[in-house]
Amino acid sequence: MAQPKIRRRGILLVLSSPSGAGKTTITRALVAKDRALSMSVSVTTRPRRPREVDGRHYRFITREKFDAMVAEGALLEHAVVFGNCYGTPRAAVMRALEEGRDIISDVDWQGTQKLAAQVRDDLVSVFILPPSLAALKRRLRARAQDSREVVRERMAESAEEMSHWPEYDYVIVNQDLADSVRQVRAILDAERKRRERQLGLADFVNRLRGKS
Repeated sequence: MAQPKIRRRGILLVLSSPSGAGKTTITRALVAKDRALSMSVSVTTRPRRPREVDGRHYRFITREKFDAMVAEGALLEHAVVFGNCYGTPRAAVMRALEEGRDIISDVDWQGTQKLAAQVRDDLVSVFILPPSLAALKRRLRARAQDSREVVRERMAESAEEMSHWPEYDYVIVNQDLADSVRQVRAILDAERKRRERQLGLADFVNRLRGKS
């Protein structure tokens, strides 16, 4: 008789941080190094930045379309950040988890709270802290993506954002990018081996013990 197969339910790995602390850079580095990890493509109403590709970095949609998705329950979470709307499409994420594929998303603390309310058993959350406020400000300025006014707004919001660190499963101080990527990768590897995520494990062990 064939040995029972062990299959694994997927993980929704969420990284959050104040703007400029490194969550997006770490996320992209993880996806580049791990073929079993796919990026969750959020929808947003904000303008597309230079070099961003629609459908790869975000799905850029109108406010009308966004509101329709909210009304239909098509988003696992959604929030307004600095005047722009963001959301995580439900169908694509749930399909991946059921098929045993891992998804990574970089959402803020509001989004993480909403995801936890809906898919807590599938969620692994990591909060990324900057090594200092000075370093955070330097990183925001170095991105050259936002005006000075927006940088000031993001710095003003950072204290509130960082106050939510106790809500996360893991916390990492991003002093060195490569080391931070390694730390998140170690978390992901460990979470993939959690007993409750290995479906069919009980039958497999019972067969090994001759109790089938």
